[in-house]
Amino acid sequence: MAIFLTEASKVIVQGMTGSEGTKHTTRMLASGTNVVGGVNPRKAGTTQSFGDVDVPVFGSVAEAIEKTGADVSVIFVPPAHTKGAVVEAVDAGIPLVVIITEGVPVADTAEFFSYAQEKGVRLIGPNCPGLISPGKSNVGIIPADITGAGKVGLVSKSGTLTYQMMYELRDFGFSTAIGIGGDPIIGTTHIDALAAFEADPETELIVMIGEIGGDAEERAAAYIQANVTKPVVGYVAGFTAPEGKTMGHAGAIVSGSSGTAQAKKEALEAAGVKVGKTPSETAALARELLTRS
Repeated sequence: MAIFLTEASKVIVQGMTGSEGTKHTTRMLASGTNVVGGVNPRKAGTTQSFGDVDVPVFGSVAEAIEKTGADVSVIFVPPAHTKGAVVEAVDAGIPLVVIITEGVPVADTAEFFSYAQEKGVRLIGPNCPGLISPGKSNVGIIPADITGAGKVGLVSKSGTLTYQMMYELRDFGFSTAIGIGGDPIIGTTHIDALAAFEADPETELIVMIGEIGGDAEERAAAYIQANVTKPVVGYVAGFTAPEGKTMGHAGAIVSGSSGTAQAKKEALEAAGVKVGKTPSETAALARELLTRS
């Protein structure tokens, strides 16, 4: 099984004809993703060739959905145009929108996230690597050849740590790995992914990767304690981060004792989550539990 993304998903790419969109559409197609169209009003009615696959370009998300039955959109457009692209996708009623773009103004994200919630559309991102259900579909920039399908569910704020954890546990494989992004406001949260993995019958163990800043991990810990029956292992990036400094992600800033890696580790451990001090140690904890089961 998988969460949010399956082999039946029909994917459109907003910004497919740009350099990043073209590069990653090529990768997505190569990994078996069913990319059914791109969106660019200036190139509507044309097709774009990706080797032996020609993908049609539509003038709007609404037209793409009407012609293809698309149910996922992935956005590769510059930050200044991201809000418009998301609002267009939400207005068209597509159920899942994956926003890869980095540097989206937080005020824009707050606005389009609130709008998407009103309309019942799930957003993933912004500033995220997307998600992959290995062997089924891959939407975003996650490398598809790290691992195969399996029984681990992964939710992570960090793109590179997503890839590392997939590699470390590649012999067990993944149901879905999802990078939720590290901005102060994001669409899909740790809790959303935890709930979906808990409900997925083929996900046997969940790996959760957080980082310093905010209280998302503490809230996730409380949710795990109350609602999650499957084993969860965790890692919190930023144990050596100096106080008051933004580290990489815009949301990763520590103020006083709030949001520190240690505080998050303690909250997770109090909820029964095994937390590693390094990604490799976290993978070893997961391996131990998976081998035992």
